Parts: sequence; C-alpha cells; structure tokens
Amino acid sequence: MRVHFFQHVEFEGPGYIEIWMKENQYQISSTHFYKTNYKLPKVEEIDALIVMGGPMGVYDEASHAWLKEEKVFIKECINSGKKILGICLGAQLIAHCLGAEVSQAEHKEIGWFQVLPTDECTGLQWFYKLFCGNPIVFHWHGDQFEIPEGAIDLLSSKANRNQAFYAQNGIIGLQFHLECTDDSLAQMLENGLDDLSGTGTYVQSSDEISSNIQFAPHCNILMKEILHYWISE
Repeated sequence: MRVHFFQHVEFEGPGYIEIWMKENQYQISSTHFYKTNYKLPKVEEIDALIVMGGPMGVYDEASHAWLKEEKVFIKECINSGKKILGICLGAQLIAHCLGAEVSQAEHKEIGWFQVLPTDECTGLQWFYKLFCGNPIVFHWHGDQFEIPEGAIDLLSSKANRNQAFYAQNGIIGLQFHLECTDDSLAQMLENGLDDLSGTGTYVQSSDEISSNIQFAPHCNILMKEILHYWISE
C-alpha cells in the first residue's frame, strides 16, 4: 500500500497516523506545500491520499496559490477511486472537491470536546461502534464543511454539526484531530496562540488544552481503528 500525505504547514503533521503507517510497513511519501520546492506525485503512483490540516481556508487561493493544484489532484484521486482521508482543513478540501460548501462554523471550536453519532451513523456500523460512547476528541477549527451529496453524515458536537462524513470508495473526512500526540499538540499550541485569544464558549485556554492531554491516547486508538477499516475496505 502506497500512502501519500499532503501537509500544509510544518506544525500540523501526520502525528500518530505516520507512527501507525510505519509500524505496519506501508510505503509513505509526502508533499509539503509550505516548502517552495514541493512536488506532487502522479495519481497512478499512489493507492491512498491523506490530507492534513492547516490554519488557511479552502478558498484562500490568493495567498496560497498551491491550493488550486491541490484541489485538482484531490479531484483526480476521487475520480480514480483512490482511498482518501482528510483531517480538519483536509476534510474541508475533500468536501469542497465533492461539491459541498465550506463556510464559517457556528462556533469556533478549539479544545477537548465530545463528538456524538448522528442517526445516519448507524448505517456505517464499524464507525458507529467506535463513536457510540460519545468520546472526547481534539478540535481546532473555525470553518466547517457541508456534507457532500450522497455521503453519510456521521458525527456532530454541541458546538457544531457536520464533524465527519463517509463518501463512496473509502473517502473519509474528520473535522477533528485524532492524530494528536504530545509533540504535535505542543507544536499546534506554540504556533496557534492567536486563535485562543478572546472569549468563546467552545475555545479552551492553552493551559486547559495541555492539562487534558490524557485524552490523546484514546484519540490515537480511534485513529488506529479508522485506519484499519479504511485501508482494509
């Protein structure tokens, strides 16, 4: 299995996903859009694509010209039936490429909050079993995707609807970060402190986020199970 990563900023890497991929001896490669010499593979050279998060928005092509090229590649992967997994911005990009709108979320959501299965989630039993206990996961987003036409709306939270979707041929979008580790969380906090300024019902402080890192191992367990089903489908 040849898995390719799209990474948009240095401080939002694949985290636990990369650990799991290496443990299972998958062939991994990556495109780092934040580097001037980034390169994209040919679609036929990969079996699966993982699109990571980032602070930019889906429509920020004026300031991040590579978004145009990235969207073209994602659409080619969709049309070629590749497995695709998106995290946060990555999920928004995939939803956009599937024809769904991406817009400002009702609430900025940063910190450790529960996600809850929707009624539709029972239609994807393996996913429902993972989330039926309303687990606490790590969020960091101000935008959200609409559910693409024909996709399954899987999860919501108290702050925002549309937290996850499943589309044809093994396409999964997750608005939250199950890949977070001690190191990746520290990097996100170091580089995203401006997002924590001001007040918000669903914005936790840096100290509150750091003091609840004990939720990260269970996030990784959920990520492990999702990767297992995603790869094996």
